[in-house]
Amino acid sequence: MQHGPVSYHAYDVRLAAPGTHRGLPSPTLTFVLPIGPDLELEAPDGTRAHFRACLAGLHAAPERIVHDGVQTGIQLSVPPLAARALFGLPAAELAGVSVEAADVLGRVGDELVERIGTGDTWTERFAALDDVLDRLRRTHDDGPATSDEVRHAWARVLAGRSVRATAREVGWSEDHLSRRFRAEFGVGPKVAGRLARFDRARQDITSRAIAGRLDLADVAVVHGFADQAHLAREFRALAGCSATRWVAEEVHGGLVGPAIGSVQDTDPAPTPGWAA
Repeated sequence: MQHGPVSYHAYDVRLAAPGTHRGLPSPTLTFVLPIGPDLELEAPDGTRAHFRACLAGLHAAPERIVHDGVQTGIQLSVPPLAARALFGLPAAELAGVSVEAADVLGRVGDELVERIGTGDTWTERFAALDDVLDRLRRTHDDGPATSDEVRHAWARVLAGRSVRATAREVGWSEDHLSRRFRAEFGVGPKVAGRLARFDRARQDITSRAIAGRLDLADVAVVHGFADQAHLAREFRALAGCSATRWVAEEVHGGLVGPAIGSVQDTDPAPTPGWAA
């Protein structure tokens, strides 16, 4: 489903036993609205926290979602450039952290949790979400805007453009670009480009694994890694495990489905699986 720049999907995880799912780094903010029990997250240091609704900024380390075998809700992917319009703050203020959504959205966050939790159908829940997103956008219409240079730099860096070339395009020094970029997003342009490349590779690996034709050497070539060893190092650094282990546990284990985000607004059962 799509609402302006924000994409979202329903998820429904039903497994035989309790376990964990890796929440992998990506170039978007993640907003999770669980239905039923609170969302339980385990940070890299082992500490755990519970959320009625969780809003997480850009991060370069995986978190673990702890589940009892059944998890249901809605997950949103929010482009960092939409953070000011929806949340009234730059994405940098959420970088590296996961917070209770109501701490950012106030009463509207509490209202959204209530409406999602009490909705009888997916159509009702999606309608409630669309309504709240529209209201949030109108609330922050007059807020400070991100500069055109930073917007351009974000798009170019995510597309794989070098920091040096991007700085030349916007007429800034590399240091100035990095400072402005970090102030808006909470990460530097090199980290943002790294997250984007990893996310594209991770999605490609998922698709290939589901189709039964995974070739990590080819994935490395397609997505601009120096070689398969480079891809392996990046995957382990950002996912906390090897790509093959992630495929075995998350893709073939049923936590990442082949049709994430395909839920329609006609009250079907949600697509089983998670998005990383």
